[in-house]
Amino acid sequence: MVFSGDRRRFPALPAFPTYQLRCAGTCPTWPVMTAVLHIVGGGMAGSEAAWQAAQMGVDVIIHEMRPKVGTFAHKTGNLAEMVCSNSFRSDDSEQNAVGLLHWEMRAAGGLIMSAADAHRLPAGGALAVDRDIFAQSVTARLMAHPRVTVSYEEITTLPEAGSWIVATGPLTSAGLGAAIQAETGREALAFFDAIAPIVYFDSIDMSKAWMQSRYDKGETEQERTAYLNCPMDKAQYEAFIDALLAAEKTEFHDGETAGYFDGCLPIEVMAERGRETPRHGPMKPVGLTNPHQPEIKAHAVVQLRRDNALGTLYNIVGFQTKMKYGAQTEVLRMIPGLEDAIFARLGGIHRNTFLNSPRLLDDRMRLKSRPNIRFAGQITGVEGYVESAAMGLLAGRMVAAELLGQSIAPPSPMTATGALITHITGGADAKTFQPMNVNFGLFPPVEGMKGGRRGRKDRYKAYTDRAKEHWHAWLGQTALDAA
Repeated sequence: MVFSGDRRRFPALPAFPTYQLRCAGTCPTWPVMTAVLHIVGGGMAGSEAAWQAAQMGVDVIIHEMRPKVGTFAHKTGNLAEMVCSNSFRSDDSEQNAVGLLHWEMRAAGGLIMSAADAHRLPAGGALAVDRDIFAQSVTARLMAHPRVTVSYEEITTLPEAGSWIVATGPLTSAGLGAAIQAETGREALAFFDAIAPIVYFDSIDMSKAWMQSRYDKGETEQERTAYLNCPMDKAQYEAFIDALLAAEKTEFHDGETAGYFDGCLPIEVMAERGRETPRHGPMKPVGLTNPHQPEIKAHAVVQLRRDNALGTLYNIVGFQTKMKYGAQTEVLRMIPGLEDAIFARLGGIHRNTFLNSPRLLDDRMRLKSRPNIRFAGQITGVEGYVESAAMGLLAGRMVAAELLGQSIAPPSPMTATGALITHITGGADAKTFQPMNVNFGLFPPVEGMKGGRRGRKDRYKAYTDRAKEHWHAWLGQTALDAA
C-alpha cells in the first residue's frame, strides 16, 4: 500500500483545531480496533468519511485514482478538489437549510467545514473558499492523521469482503461504474453537470462594473461588497439572450441523454426554457444599485464571485455552460464590463452519474445486495458540496461504529442530515428519483406553524431550532466536538 504522500508540500498551512472523542451521558466502551475501513474516492464525501472514522479510532485507507487516472473536470490530485464552484452556499443556520447543514457538520467536528472556515472568502451571506488552498489543507490534514493512508490507484470492482464506502462522486470511473451496474442489475441514472467560467479580475472594466452584495448583505464591508456586478439594459439583455440561443453547443455522445439537475442548469438551457428565465435566476437585478448610474435600474445583472484569496480570479455566478470554447468567449464578452475579459478557465460539461438510492440502499446507506459496501456523496443522489460531505460524515460514523462493535441509527429526519438520508433511502419515489439539494421541503412540518410566505421566517427558525436539538441528541451516541 502506498503511504499518503510527502507532507513537506504543505509547509505553510495554518493549524487546524484539534478534535477529541466525547460522549453525552454514559460513554460506550470501545473494543480494540482491528478492522480497516476502505474508502473509494477522495472527494468531499470520501475525505469527510475518512476523517470521521479515523477520529473514532478506525484505521482508514482512501483509494484515490487521481492523479494517475484523471477526469475531465479535475485538475489536480488533491483530495476534496472543488470543480464546479468555490461556494458552499448560504451560511445562515437559522433561516436556510444549507446553513443548518453547515452547523450540523461543524457540531460533528467536520473536516470539510473546518477547512472551509479556515480559508473562507468574502461572499455576503454565503460561505465561499479559496478552492486550491482549501483542497491542499484537507489533503494535508488527512495525510497527517496517524490512522489515515492514501493509496493512489483505481478500484474497478466491488469487493466481496471487508468494510467499504464508495464515494466516487459524479465522475465514477467507467470500470467501477460498470461493476456497480452489473451488481445492481439496473442502469445508473445520469444527468449533465456544467462548470462556470472564471475570469481574471484585472481584465474586468470597473468603470462599468461595481462591487456589492445583493441587498448589501453581510456584517463587514468585505461581505457587503463581495460580488462584482455587471449591469445590462433591456437591449443588451435581449442581444445577449439571442447570442446564447444561437451559440454553438457541445454535442452529446451517441446514446447519452441530457437530464439536467435544475439547480445547476447551463445558462443557455435556462434561456431555452424562456427568454426571461435567466433574468429571474442568476441575472436578476434586485437588491443592487449601480454607483456609476444610481438613477437607472438595470434590466439584468451578471454577478461574479471571488474565487481565490488573492482576489485575482472571479467566477461568473450561475453561468454553467455547454457552449463551445470559441462561442463562450464571444458571447460572454457581450456582458458590459467583460468586453476584454481574459478567462482563467472556460466552462465545460461532464456526465454526472448517481444511483437509484431508494431502490438500492438501506437506511444506513448500505447496498442491499452487499451490506459490506456503503455509498456516500453525490453518487447517492444528493446534490452539492455540502450535501455530499454530510453523507460522507454520516457513512463514516456509521461504519466506524459497526467496526467498533456498536450501532448508530440514522439521525432524525428533523435534522438536515437526517432529512437528506431519509429522502434518498426511501422518502423519494424511486420511479422519478432525481438528485436533491437539502431544503426545508424535506423536513417534517412543525406542528402549529403557519404556512405560506408570510410565516416563512418563524417557520424556518422553528425548523432549525428543532433540528439542532435533535442533532445534539444524535451526536450523543458518538460525538466529535471541537476541543
